[in-house]
Amino acid sequence: MEIRVGFEIAYTAAQPIPMVIMLSIHPSRFSDIVGTETVVADPDTPIGFYRDSFGNVCGRLVAPSGGVTLRGRALVRDSGQPDVVVPTARQVPIDQLPDELLLYLMPSRYCETDKLTDIAWSLFGNTPPGWARVQAITDFVHRHVTFGYQHAHHMKSAHDVYEDQKGVCRDFAHLALTLCRCMGIPARYCTGYLGDIGVPADPAPMDFSGWFQAYLSGQWHTFDARHNVPRIGRVLMATGRDAADVALSTSFGRMELAKFSVVSEEVVRA
Repeated sequence: MEIRVGFEIAYTAAQPIPMVIMLSIHPSRFSDIVGTETVVADPDTPIGFYRDSFGNVCGRLVAPSGGVTLRGRALVRDSGQPDVVVPTARQVPIDQLPDELLLYLMPSRYCETDKLTDIAWSLFGNTPPGWARVQAITDFVHRHVTFGYQHAHHMKSAHDVYEDQKGVCRDFAHLALTLCRCMGIPARYCTGYLGDIGVPADPAPMDFSGWFQAYLSGQWHTFDARHNVPRIGRVLMATGRDAADVALSTSFGRMELAKFSVVSEEVVRA
């Protein structure tokens, strides 16, 4: 199948403001892009692209006085298959993990392993290590947390979500991946497109989605604590320790969001 993805995000600003954006499709999906992905600014403003330390594609620009509108679009080829499920995937002992994966066991801005380790072991200490343990964590978070856009707050951490029991998709992901780290399983935050493909349409305006990946049997596997079912058409944009590493935009000055629109839909050929 083919999936049409894109966005239009507008900001206002009283003066020129340097920005870093992370709105491109992840390099792991480059071979699936049909033609060329475009990410442009209006008024016409140069964007310089680079790779960050996690391998994500970032853009640098200076938004002009008055503000800027960022637009992106791409056509992505997809297998049409749901997220892969591998119940036999095994947990890798910490002393056998590659050096570069150790940071995905450590605390980060939104993921306080020190506050949740005792809780994690009390809840999941008797679960079988590996896929079953990650799935048990995902099941728990899915049941424990109530979804609602009104619960969104940019400062909410994994421990806050555990206590408050409410949040948005990034909060589900933060709590689940933190509990995985507490149990010795490397886990990282993911953001990207997730349209209503193969599921009933959500009447709420579309947004980018947050989920997580756990490292099992030598590779990263996708888990989604909010939906907790394998989904079709997930298009990765960026990965990091938590949402702080994959911010859609970072402005070095005062800007106001004026418009936010996201599209992710299957292309139906006549």
